[in-house]
Amino acid sequence: MVRRPGPQAPAVIVTDRLRLRTVVPDDADDLYALEQDPQVMRYLNGGRPTPRIPPQDPTLYRMPRGAESDVWAAHHRQTGQFMGWFALGQGDDRIGSLGYRLRRHAWGQGYGLEGAEALVDHGFRILGMAAIHADTMAVNLASRRIMEKLGMRHLRTYEEPSQEPIEGAEAGEVEYGITAEAWFDRRTLS
Repeated sequence: MVRRPGPQAPAVIVTDRLRLRTVVPDDADDLYALEQDPQVMRYLNGGRPTPRIPPQDPTLYRMPRGAESDVWAAHHRQTGQFMGWFALGQGDDRIGSLGYRLRRHAWGQGYGLEGAEALVDHGFRILGMAAIHADTMAVNLASRRIMEKLGMRHLRTYEEPSQEPIEGAEAGEVEYGITAEAWFDRRTLS
């Protein structure tokens, strides 16, 4: 379910256990704290803490600061606890780009799949995307499992040039994707 309470209010998507809402500047502290966990950042920058950047500075696409309309803060519905974020950007070609990052305490409990599934469905049903892709390091098996459970197929393995060495980078990056048609076919079968 998606609710848009008003023109200035963030959009909200509610799942069984999560409440996703577009990020606002007040989310900056939670987003920053998430990026300070070396395990969370392991496959992104080798586990190094990320410097604090003002919310209005768009220099780092993968590091939300609280001002991006395509990034959704995820909170536990019952406790209100910040669980992480999900992102769904869209280019001119109607192909979405899915991303997510969760706090460690949320790992292995299905929150990643639950939030990603809600956002992918939103991308196809509400935003009219033709396809949605997601990328991760080939060695990030947990992220790959989420992509596969979403029904995404492996599209390619490629090298991502990195200025700093990250353990596992030698295995490359992988891109997964699903079309709107495949998404709706899967939903009909389940």
